[in-house]
Amino acid sequence: MRSRPVRSGRQESLRSRAAGVCGRDRSQTGASLLGSIGEIILIVGAAFVLALLIQQFLVKPFGIPSESMEPTLLKGDRVLVNRVAYRFGEPQRGDIVVFRPPLGAEDYIKRIVAVGGDTVEVRSGRLYLNGLAQDESYLKEQRVLGRYEEFVVPEGSYFMMGDNRNNSGDSRVFGPVEKGAILGKAFLLYWPVGRVGGL
Repeated sequence: MRSRPVRSGRQESLRSRAAGVCGRDRSQTGASLLGSIGEIILIVGAAFVLALLIQQFLVKPFGIPSESMEPTLLKGDRVLVNRVAYRFGEPQRGDIVVFRPPLGAEDYIKRIVAVGGDTVEVRSGRLYLNGLAQDESYLKEQRVLGRYEEFVVPEGSYFMMGDNRNNSGDSRVFGPVEKGAILGKAFLLYWPVGRVGGL
């Protein structure tokens, strides 16, 4: 029978040290992995909060829900809305804005056609502003159906109309919109890619 080699105390000590080093390496690797995961979660969380703050106070994406702004904006288009535009200035005629209508829960997007003090009227297929027929090349149909009696827009309010005048529920239905109900000015069409452009 072969005799088993006798391990010296030095060899046993070296093996014990090696095992200890391996254990520490595995422990450090695990701690490093947990730290990396925690860092990723923190970054994602911070990015999410930042995105919410940007949407709430600076720029908000908005999906076009209907055909009322054709041909300028098509149903399904997506635009960016500047939420601070009117903190430093007043809404102007021609601005395309997102607002909360007096009737209904969903936000609308329309064009401002008249501001406080203006007189608006629809007759003979045209929009009249302060007695003058308006040249609106952006309309889907140049002849506007129906009649809207002469109306003076109250100060601090705005008269909204869709570019698809014959298929738009707007201020002709729910009346003028106060400035406080305007959420922001649409300034960029960003989707679909083939229609990207300023507004």
